[in-house]
Amino acid sequence: MVIAMGYQCFDVSVTDKVAHIKMNRPDKANSMIAEFWSELPEIVNEHSRSGSVRAIVLSGDGKHFCSGMDLAVFGSTDDLNGSGPSGFRSRRNERQRGLILKLQDTFTALENARVPVLAAVQGACVGGAIDMVTACDMRYATENAFFSIAEVNIGMTADVGTLPRFAKLVAEGIVRELAFTGRKWTAAEALQHGFVNAVFADQQTMLDSVMDTAAEIASKSPMAIWGTKRAMNFGRDHTVADGLEFIANWNASALDSDDMKEAMTAQMEKRPAEFPDLWPESEGL
Repeated sequence: MVIAMGYQCFDVSVTDKVAHIKMNRPDKANSMIAEFWSELPEIVNEHSRSGSVRAIVLSGDGKHFCSGMDLAVFGSTDDLNGSGPSGFRSRRNERQRGLILKLQDTFTALENARVPVLAAVQGACVGGAIDMVTACDMRYATENAFFSIAEVNIGMTADVGTLPRFAKLVAEGIVRELAFTGRKWTAAEALQHGFVNAVFADQQTMLDSVMDTAAEIASKSPMAIWGTKRAMNFGRDHTVADGLEFIANWNASALDSDDMKEAMTAQMEKRPAEFPDLWPESEGL
C-alpha cells in the first residue's frame, strides 16, 4: 500500500492499482472547505496522469459522506477566487461566473479521469456532494444514505454539475422534483431509479464490496477500460451515429492487440491476465 500525505481534506492510499480517496473531516460531515476544491482535482489528475492507477474509489470518513459546501465558504469566496484588484466591484458578476466555472472543473476532473471512479456513500450526500457523485462512473450507498439537491433550500440554483448530469442518469421528472423541493431522496429510492448500483446494510460492507469491484476493474486491460469510459461519456452527450463513429475511430487508433492477445491467452491458460499500465501523461511538453 502506498499512502499520500499532506492533504487537508483527504487521505489517499493506493493498493494493487486501486486509489482510495477518502474525505477526512468527519467532525464537519466532510463539508467542502476552500482547500477541498483545489486538492480533489490535484489528486484525481495526478492518479489519472500516472497511468499506474486503474480505478479510483471516493468515500467519506465518519457518519456522513459529505454535507456539501461549508457555510464559511458561502460567507467569503475570496479564499477560492482571490480578492481581486481594487476598483473592480462592478465586475463582481464576471468574477462569480469565473468562480463557478472553477468549482465545476473540480468535479469534471472525475469525469475526465482515464480510469473509472466509484463513489461509496453513507449518510448525507447533500448539495455539492450531489454535484460530485453525479460526475463519478458508479455510485453505491448504505441503507441510511440519503441525497438532497439542497441548494433550493438556501435560495439558489445548483450550479456545479448536478442539473446537467443528474438528468442523464435518471428520469428528468425525478430530478426536477428533487431540485424543486430539495427533499431527501432515500437510498431505496435511488436504487429503484438506477442512480446507485447497489445498497448495503453498513459502511464497511459497502466499502469491501466497492473495493472488490474496483479490483476487478483494475484486473482488465486499462486501455479497454479507458476506451469504454470515453465512448460512454461521448455517447451520452451525442447522437447514436456520432457515438458509433467515435468508437470506430477510437479502436482504429487505440485498440491494443497485445492486450487482446494477453486476455485471450490468460483465459485459455486459466490464469490472471497481466497488462501494462497506461502511458504516463505529463502536465506539459
